[in-house]
Amino acid sequence: PRVFLCLSFLPPLVILEVALDQKASEQRLQTPEWAGHVIDGSVFKIVPEDIKYFAAVFLLPTSLKETRGMILTPSLVLSYCCSCNASISTYGKITSTPHCFFILLSDCPPLGLESLRVEDNQIQASSYQRTGLGPHRGRLNIQSGIEDGDLYDGAWCAEYKDKHQWFEVDAIHLTLFTGVILQGRNSIWSWDWVETYKIQLSNDSVKWQICMNGTEEAIFQGNKHHPEPPVLGLLPVPTVARYIRINPQSWYSNGTICLRAEILGCRVNDPHNIYSSEQNQGSKDDLDFRHHNYKEMRKLMKSVTEECPDITHVYTIGRSYTGLKLYVMEISDNPGKHELGEPEFRYVAGMHGNEALGRELVLNLMQYMCREYKKGNQRIVRLVTETRIHLLPSMNPDGYEEAYKKGSELAGWADGRYSFEGIDLNHNFPDLNNIMWDAQEYAADPSKVPNHYIPIPEYYTKEDAMVRAETRAVISWMQDIPFVLSANLHGGELVVTYPFDCTRDWAPQENTPTADDGFFRWLASVYASTNLVMANPDRRICHYEDFQRHNNIINGGAWHTVPGSMNDFSYLHTNCFEVTVELSCDKFPHMIELPMEWENNKESLLVYMEQVHRGIKGVIRDKMTKQGIPDAVIKVDGHDHDIRSAADGDYWRLLNPGEYKVMVWALGYLPSMRLCHVGMQPNPTLCDFILMKTPVQRLKDIQAKGGKIPQDLQLRIRAMRLRKLRASTKAINRRREGQRLQKRRARAVTAGRI
Repeated sequence: PRVFLCLSFLPPLVILEVALDQKASEQRLQTPEWAGHVIDGSVFKIVPEDIKYFAAVFLLPTSLKETRGMILTPSLVLSYCCSCNASISTYGKITSTPHCFFILLSDCPPLGLESLRVEDNQIQASSYQRTGLGPHRGRLNIQSGIEDGDLYDGAWCAEYKDKHQWFEVDAIHLTLFTGVILQGRNSIWSWDWVETYKIQLSNDSVKWQICMNGTEEAIFQGNKHHPEPPVLGLLPVPTVARYIRINPQSWYSNGTICLRAEILGCRVNDPHNIYSSEQNQGSKDDLDFRHHNYKEMRKLMKSVTEECPDITHVYTIGRSYTGLKLYVMEISDNPGKHELGEPEFRYVAGMHGNEALGRELVLNLMQYMCREYKKGNQRIVRLVTETRIHLLPSMNPDGYEEAYKKGSELAGWADGRYSFEGIDLNHNFPDLNNIMWDAQEYAADPSKVPNHYIPIPEYYTKEDAMVRAETRAVISWMQDIPFVLSANLHGGELVVTYPFDCTRDWAPQENTPTADDGFFRWLASVYASTNLVMANPDRRICHYEDFQRHNNIINGGAWHTVPGSMNDFSYLHTNCFEVTVELSCDKFPHMIELPMEWENNKESLLVYMEQVHRGIKGVIRDKMTKQGIPDAVIKVDGHDHDIRSAADGDYWRLLNPGEYKVMVWALGYLPSMRLCHVGMQPNPTLCDFILMKTPVQRLKDIQAKGGKIPQDLQLRIRAMRLRKLRASTKAINRRREGQRLQKRRARAVTAGRI
């Protein structure tokens, strides 16, 4: 009797090739025995007998070697597949090894309307209302400006409301088209979307063939009740062509024909096209270029620590609302502890869970630094030995898991952006800006108002405060480690923003510089000028902002106000300078885009880390004991922003080249001043300070005159409120863990009854 293996593919997938392993080809030279394929699981159709064998050229990366393959023409869309003595492989991962054949399943990627790989001149339409609603605006997830009627509206909109309108994309190469993803118009004033549509295909843009579903013209479903959710339409039979048209048949009754689209398709080799063999450039670095869910991320981080145990260490800073751990990888030549004089650096990604590129770049960076260090790459060796690097790939793992389940094209613009509780984490940090500005406004002498280490407000430390678990974890992390420099990796645009993010008086847009505006502009320029896409003067704008006018950097408040941002909090509450990097127009790029995105950002990620060694650094010591003095204030003349020394007395002050008068003082010590020169070279100037304790007689004189001995009240309040925040966080975590345990027990009891 024959042995059959039957698989169910949900949803239906496209089978492009069947590969025969080497042993099977030696033992069984005839066509493998197929039971057939089926759409509905009932009637099986036998695979065509005229399939030809030849050395396979796989459309997807695969680890299978020495295979013979057959192209299915036309390719088959299957929900079920059965075969005799079959072993099945998805993306080349073998699940069993009898001598038979492997079925390679293809999830065809997007052509790149959203990611801008498809250029404007590849998109046409039958008509359009005006330039701002032209076909070039019909890209998935494209965002409109605040005002309708400008050059940057949120969709392609046809001039006429009839069934003869079309939206056309030229794939340039022969392509196996498998599906279309549609959205309606992005606008805060208008609701417009397409409800049903047909698809037409052509090889020459003159003769068009309508996509059929059996003997009838296929009707695809678009949006129904809202313009934003992406809606996938799969072709009944994937078809090879060069051009594809979307032909709307019905639309929202109170609106007009408007759409944003992405096209799914696999490029096909065409021997008559001299350009067909050209492939998108990837990366020479052998890294794990794919999207990693929570479990896969943990496995990757573990694999890096196993590969480079001497320079890596993984730790956790807390948990998300659902209990997922916030993992951090430390990379250092002495992982696990702070080294005197060595600056601390961090990258934070995934604050918005659906902005997935930063997460993957940080994971790639871990792998890259590990492997290059082992190879002896001197640049990486220097970074590892002179810097303590901390990499947090996912600040909002709950949000990412939500977006990941829907996939890179179907997550939309906002699914997974927020925390599990629906909070934007980049608005969830204490707004210290307005606390400082209000104090300066009402102070008799504004210069006496603290400009750094501003304490968390009292209300923020309570258990019922609207402070998310992820935010609490990051704030506590900032207290434990004396970070000097950081970047917060986002997505959806191509620009680097720098503090302040929050504007004064709640203005929606206003340039709001810090006291270190010059150095922040330098930091932003370093990343933007070395990013291959941002630095390209011919690149297309992502949505409606032309950031190239500003050299791809902008003050956060000048873009849009963000009260409670992590950047501003980091600057005002700690010593750390932080910018936000918007990495890509596409928040959640498809897997095939990741190698190129790594190449676009690799140099930027490295050179930005190197900026932590700019400015001055040193150790502040007690003259008698030679011990380091913690929490000493370092004040640079002309810069209305101070910093403090770390627990061992070491400090780092980021500065542009120049001559600076630096004053240092600490509680119980006499102040000290010296000149420090910062040169053009990319390494810090050493500026140590020796402080002498305030004489006892001086303190007695102050008390005799009825005076009070000076106290660092600000520092005491800051420490006290941090203790309160940690205490309330611990109480919340205990309560949530108890709730999770109760749910697990309830599920176990229910399962036992069943």
